Amino acid sequence: MTETMVTASKSQSNNLLRRDVRFLGNILGEVLVHQGGTELLDIVEKIRETSKSLRAEFLPELYAEFKTMIQELDSDNRHQVIRAFAIYFQLVNIAEQNHRIRRKRDYERSAGNAVQPGSIEKAVQDLKERGLSHTEVEEILDDLSLELVMTAHPTEAMRRVILDIHKRISEDVMSLDNPTLTLREREQLREKLLNEVITLWQTDELRDRKPTVLDEVRNGMYYFHETLFHVLPDVYQELERCLNKFYPDHDWHVPTYLRFGSWIGGDRDGNPSVTSDVTWQTLLMQRKLALREYQRIMIELMGHLSFSTNIIHVSDELVQSIEQDRNSVTLKKVDIWRNEKEPYRIKLAYMIAKLNNVLDENKLGQPDRYHSAQDLIDELMIIDRSLRHHFADYVADTTIRKMIRQVELFGFHTAALDVRQHSKEHENAMSEILAKMNIVEDYARLTEDGKIDLLARLLDDPRPLTSPYHQYTEGTKECLDVFRTIKRAQNEFGNGCITSYLISMTQGASDLLEVMVFAKEVGLFTKGHNGDVVSTLQAVPLFETIDDLHAASDIMQKLFNLPVYRASVKGRNELHEIMLGYSDSNKDGGVVTANWELRVAMNAITAVGNEHGVKLKFFHGRGGALGRGGMPLNRSILAQPPHTIGGGIKITEQGEVISSRYSLQGIAYRSLEQATSALITAALNGLEPQESASERHWDSIIKEISEVSLTKYQDLIFRDPDFFTFFKESTPLPEVGELNIGSRPSKRKNSDKFEDLRAIPWVFAWTQSRYLLPAWYAAGTGLQSYYQDKEENLVVLKEMYASFPFFRTLIDTVQMAVAKADLVIAKEYSAMTSNKEARDRIYGQIEAEFKLTKELILKITGEAEILDDVPVIQESIRLRNPYVDPLSYMQVQLLSELRDMRERGEDDTELLREVLLTINGIAAGLRNTG
Repeated sequence: MTETMVTASKSQSNNLLRRDVRFLGNILGEVLVHQGGTELLDIVEKIRETSKSLRAEFLPELYAEFKTMIQELDSDNRHQVIRAFAIYFQLVNIAEQNHRIRRKRDYERSAGNAVQPGSIEKAVQDLKERGLSHTEVEEILDDLSLELVMTAHPTEAMRRVILDIHKRISEDVMSLDNPTLTLREREQLREKLLNEVITLWQTDELRDRKPTVLDEVRNGMYYFHETLFHVLPDVYQELERCLNKFYPDHDWHVPTYLRFGSWIGGDRDGNPSVTSDVTWQTLLMQRKLALREYQRIMIELMGHLSFSTNIIHVSDELVQSIEQDRNSVTLKKVDIWRNEKEPYRIKLAYMIAKLNNVLDENKLGQPDRYHSAQDLIDELMIIDRSLRHHFADYVADTTIRKMIRQVELFGFHTAALDVRQHSKEHENAMSEILAKMNIVEDYARLTEDGKIDLLARLLDDPRPLTSPYHQYTEGTKECLDVFRTIKRAQNEFGNGCITSYLISMTQGASDLLEVMVFAKEVGLFTKGHNGDVVSTLQAVPLFETIDDLHAASDIMQKLFNLPVYRASVKGRNELHEIMLGYSDSNKDGGVVTANWELRVAMNAITAVGNEHGVKLKFFHGRGGALGRGGMPLNRSILAQPPHTIGGGIKITEQGEVISSRYSLQGIAYRSLEQATSALITAALNGLEPQESASERHWDSIIKEISEVSLTKYQDLIFRDPDFFTFFKESTPLPEVGELNIGSRPSKRKNSDKFEDLRAIPWVFAWTQSRYLLPAWYAAGTGLQSYYQDKEENLVVLKEMYASFPFFRTLIDTVQMAVAKADLVIAKEYSAMTSNKEARDRIYGQIEAEFKLTKELILKITGEAEILDDVPVIQESIRLRNPYVDPLSYMQVQLLSELRDMRERGEDDTELLREVLLTINGIAAGLRNTG
């Protein structure tokens, strides 16, 4: 494809995006007139045009007129204007997501034999061009592992019903691309979309209550039902297609390398609503989803597998299997397939019944149900072999093989559920149990070495620690019940349903040993007479703060030096999972230091693992926001040092990232395709992961930059006594807590201390107020400490940006934050601060740092404007800002009114409602909010 053709294709594609945005905007305009009259539309248009003019050229008199216009809106009109801008963003987001799918299809249609960058085909082509044999490729595939873990972290500000409306609008807008539509069909589509936008306008976007944990579980399962059950096997199929294309002499079956997990219903850190019973109910709901999906697929298969023995001969194996089912499975009359000449339909009827019987506890141990997912796979393989027996290979490849892959991926539990709890909860329970058994009077007061020695002895001791005759506090009982639930779940759903137990705020080796002692108590950890250990649950440390990251390698060294712990790792195929927290480390040290210390920690922990012959799987706790490690999935994989991915990668998928990536099958497919391509590329890079002398030199430079940046960051965040008050008063932090977007409290404890504030509301509030401070603050000072206005130092920084992936990722992340931040609007928020001296001083520091950071980013990247190298995103931000700005100004006004009212001991639910609507609108406008 020629460059001219590519340019023409992109231009035509962008025209279609503009068409969709204009089309949806016009429909919204009609709805505004229909619901509020031409006066409402005129007000919205005047605000939009003025905001747009201000973005084109900032004129003080126009700025004053704009603010007056907003301030003079009466309550009714203001409410409608807020909703108009918020819904406009929802429609723009739908158009942009659809356009991503369109761009991929356009590329594939017009590229001819060209291979799309970032595709699976490009990654496999690279393997072939590097001269790797099929045996070497198989070895790479055997070591690939990527697990994407959904969390219920409260950053998704949108209700499920709104997401459903969005999905319908998306499907209808995509239909506009169909060139065969008649004029009447286009009119009908427009009428349908008008109805959907009216429904959207008249649907409350705010929740009337906080969701329960099981509500969050249902929300998470929505994406499996709507998207992942269908898309994930297609990604595997594409990888096998590409392997067969470039390595045609080998028969490929790709091992399971990409799967999904979940924290929803298992993450109890700081959330007392997640009980052992809730975890059990979660597992039951996940199993039911998987079984119902398989039944749905089998019903579809019955419509396709109409092969008749009047024409073909099925395998004897299939005939025998049907006879066994007849003898053991009782079907309802309505479920019996009457045509004896159609054996596949007869077999599928029995299989559907056996799936249904899995849900019946009275059928445990009976032959008329499946006892494991492998039982189902075995029977699907019987069908597969029989189809090939009478040369229906294509049917086997396109239907049965896909379902086999689905069962391999989702089992009878849909997704592996991780359990997470704060380390202090385990220590409290252990202290009580050991005191009641007269083992030690006050376990918590022991030194760390004393705890390690005691816990190691307890792991070696086969005797139980608890007694049914002892009465324990509720906290200790619940702690023990969680482990009993995990054991029960593994017995019922298979060991794969829960394998990882994450420990928040891990600060010592004893934090992991406590979990292993509890695991031993319920039979999840057993040590044989020969010293071999069988452990079906692994304690996973979560290193979150800068201090924790510093201590991480020493903690793992101590654990690996303990024979009993080392034996447990050996029992898990010499693999250990380590979780790294991006949110708290960023809150603790700022974006530069957090990213640097995470890199240092990964390298140090990997060295310890290599010393002991242990492969490490790093679990990256990234949020959606730039200030919490957020970035595209493929970039987050390629950002890791190649030598640290040998044991696999886990990454959290949080909040609004889940809906933006997995609501639509086309978007989900592209995201997972890019992730697979990045994973293969990273593995290829890791074949020769020798660190160059240049990289060692660059590391030393970043270390110095990080140290200066950390001081700058903590001088403001931790050492300025007025800062936390400034933060609370100049952002909507208190009001964000009133959005019913999550079951978990926004603070770890009921306190107003900065250290007890969770990283999510910290980042969310800064994003709402347009500062985006956690994603860029102190980067400029750090970079300036090396640059020092010396041209030769700038040359080095430019070389690092061009050739050092870690540094490039860091700079691009900061650049994105600078592009989205707006210090002019942020200043309006700062005006809400009561202490004028502190306000002027702190805002002045932030503004100066912002200017310095932006200046240095442009010098290092060589761009004239921020994001010149990513014009699609640059244009998206440019187009969105005039619509976000009015919401921000209205939010400042509303917050001021609401807070003044509350200062007088009064309240206004409608005023609060308007504040919350602006929060939703700004979240939709800026995206990647938390």
